[in-house]
Amino acid sequence: MPKQVILAAHFPGVNNQTVWSDPASGSQIDFASFVHLAKTAERGRFDFFFLAEGLRLREQRGRIHDLDVVGRPDALTVLSGLAAVTEHLGLGATVNATFNEPYQLARQLATLDHLSGGRAAWNVVTSSDAFTGENFRRGGFLDYSQRYERAAEFVAVARKLWDSWDPDALVAETGRFVTGQPGAFRHRGAQFDVTGNFTVPRSPQRHPVIIQAGDSDAGRDFGAATADAIFNRHGTLEAGRAFYKDVKEKVRRHGRDPDSVKLLPGVTFVLGDSDADAQERAHHIRRQQVSPQTAILLLEQVWNRDLSAYDPEGPLPKEDPNVDATSIIQGRARMTRDPLETAAKWRALAEEKNLGIRDLIIEVTGRQSFIGTPAHVAEQMNLFVQTDACDGFIVVPHLTPTGLDGFVDTVVPLLQERGVLRSEYTTQTLREHLGL
Repeated sequence: MPKQVILAAHFPGVNNQTVWSDPASGSQIDFASFVHLAKTAERGRFDFFFLAEGLRLREQRGRIHDLDVVGRPDALTVLSGLAAVTEHLGLGATVNATFNEPYQLARQLATLDHLSGGRAAWNVVTSSDAFTGENFRRGGFLDYSQRYERAAEFVAVARKLWDSWDPDALVAETGRFVTGQPGAFRHRGAQFDVTGNFTVPRSPQRHPVIIQAGDSDAGRDFGAATADAIFNRHGTLEAGRAFYKDVKEKVRRHGRDPDSVKLLPGVTFVLGDSDADAQERAHHIRRQQVSPQTAILLLEQVWNRDLSAYDPEGPLPKEDPNVDATSIIQGRARMTRDPLETAAKWRALAEEKNLGIRDLIIEVTGRQSFIGTPAHVAEQMNLFVQTDACDGFIVVPHLTPTGLDGFVDTVVPLLQERGVLRSEYTTQTLREHLGL
């Protein structure tokens, strides 16, 4: 019996992977855009729809980053609207555990879970960024080393709140849901001290699905101990298998069933009538994703210097990255943990292939994960899942909101023919969809 391929649809984010210059590109904040992508994903029998989060507009060289001016709506509000226009599709929101409180967020997620009939998911992210913290009362007080400590306790408190209702003590029946008896909760820990009664009964799937996206050693361990699914960025078969083996072993060491945690890399795709046609389209998309201006901005994030005077088609800077200065970009993590090592690798690659700045940035940042005919893409995606490089994919199209249409029309039927993707929904809650 082959493994089933889990599929999630990522609404194209506020980044250079989205091709804003394409005439088919639509609004990032119009509700109709969210509806189109969600309904397309549900038509393709995807497991869930996934939204990222941005709590502050990024700045580079002291100016708001160009890509952020389109705006970043609140994910939970958008997903509450989508719950009314979808029937089966899971609804995943990225919400920060650093700048929220367990009681409030647990209520919001439990409410979404009820509104959707048990389809809610929470992607837990953390931050120690003082720049983002300026938007909040606590500021950037949280030390970097404490971010996962707080997140782990946050999730534990949320689960305690969700479990505080006694489902066996029947109080009332509302539609298909039976509510239980409210119970008191009490938690006293290093990060939180809360007590009271939770206001929302247990949801149809008991807990919203917990997703985690950190790739550091601490992030992997947090995900292995806490998450139901892990969003990672290991796009090659070899890297995926290594990550899969490492995390599943960590899950086992935490006393959990390895099958209880699903690993889902974020992937992109380009389809064509032939493999050569797809490669040509991919090349065109890469150049749209990395404009001359974008190439300089991305290079600055590694070099940590103002490089606006450099020619995007010219050679890399002779000077090394400035590792001692404050980050030139505020509101997001640096692109690399070791800028000097990255610069050395990029210089070697540029010399080997005779690449200018823009072509180098295209080479190192602008790649699609799966390129080819629909048959080739379906075959490769299935290979990743069946050989334990992942359990499925979070699919990131390059256009808003129609970028998933071709995938659903051509790749999905081929996965269904292989028997690795449902032809119809036979389960209702997201946990059931994922086999959790």
